[in-house]
Amino acid sequence: MPIHPLWIVAILVIVLIIFGPGRLPELGSAAGKAMREFRKATSELGNDLTSSASATPAATAAPAAPAAPASDASAKSPESASSNKN
Repeated sequence: MPIHPLWIVAILVIVLIIFGPGRLPELGSAAGKAMREFRKATSELGNDLTSSASATPAATAAPAAPAAPASDASAKSPESASSNKN
């Protein structure tokens, strides 16, 4: 549903009546700054996500530490394991 030009004119007239002609440049400047900050934050978030997504596969590609052999765990007797708990 496109916005009809008459609605835009009506909104501008209402804003002009409410805020007056002296404050319109201030409102425009504030709206411009807000849009710039929003775009900046959005692009920074996108860059952070892109960099973290590209860093993740490199981190998982690193070889894992070798696991302890299973023979070490079976070599301990149950008596020595229970004495370590006390």
